[in-house]
Amino acid sequence: MTHSYTLGSRSEADGRGQVGIGTLIVFIALVLVAAIAAGVLINTAGFLQAQSEQTGQESTSQVTDRLQTVSVTGANVTDGTIYRINVTVSKAPGADDIDLLNVTAQWSGPQGAYVLNEEIQDGDPSFQAVAFKDADGSFSADSQVINDADDRAILIFEPGVKFGDEGLHEGETAEIRLTTGSASTTVVRISAPRSLAGKSSVAL
Repeated sequence: MTHSYTLGSRSEADGRGQVGIGTLIVFIALVLVAAIAAGVLINTAGFLQAQSEQTGQESTSQVTDRLQTVSVTGANVTDGTIYRINVTVSKAPGADDIDLLNVTAQWSGPQGAYVLNEEIQDGDPSFQAVAFKDADGSFSADSQVINDADDRAILIFEPGVKFGDEGLHEGETAEIRLTTGSASTTVVRISAPRSLAGKSSVAL
């Protein structure tokens, strides 16, 4: 007796082969999509990390890169009025170098509120900065940088010149907000004594 076996027709084999190729193509496509998605995620994570580091540095600078008030004195005292105010400053502990040319000052007092900077306006600066202590001699008209913890600079304000010939009178108060280039703010509060009789200068 003769037995015969049929393993399947040619069309069935071709069909299986086509199904296998289709599955392989889908698999490859899924791998490619996953690889692209992974690349996008990695790039996004790297961008977010860099952005967060930059934001952290800027936030730190806002806190640390500030001026510190050493002393405040009134000068050019005439007839019970202070016409010049000297604010001696240093950089705060942990602060980076501070360029006083990038510092703005907001004066608030009986004369009104004014935003000042050290750029020349109408032939005169809004306020002046001069070196009081500069060990390495780096402080100049073009580069007014406090780069050492021991450096001292004097910020000179003349309300009697800038604000309609009105200085700071006896018993009056004022406030100066000093903002550095990194947006860190230091508040200087000024209070004139109730009596300035016989004085040419006074601590405020």
